[in-house]
Amino acid sequence: MGKKYLGEFEELMLTMVAILGEEAYGNAIVEAVKEQLDRKVNLSAVHITLYRLEDKGLVRSAMGGATASRGGRRKRYFQITNAGKSQLRELQEQRMKLWELLPNLKFGSL
Repeated sequence: MGKKYLGEFEELMLTMVAILGEEAYGNAIVEAVKEQLDRKVNLSAVHITLYRLEDKGLVRSAMGGATASRGGRRKRYFQITNAGKSQLRELQEQRMKLWELLPNLKFGSL
């Protein structure tokens, strides 16, 4: 199997699944992104991306129980896999390597 490359949104979704742990499901991810990054994301885009990450083996999903508050509907919960954790570690290492190469810039004067 070849190396898995992730786009920015895929990386964001994978990171949010890791952060939220057992509470990682579509709406929780949308809310967490808004709260943490002040960024609005579309629920459909979140779901499509989570399914793509699942196809890549970076997350897995399972259905939760039906609840009356959701009209009997079930939530699909996502969990990061070992491959997903490895991918996040590699991404972090790549980012840190680049940041270390960046000359000291005064970001306030950009």
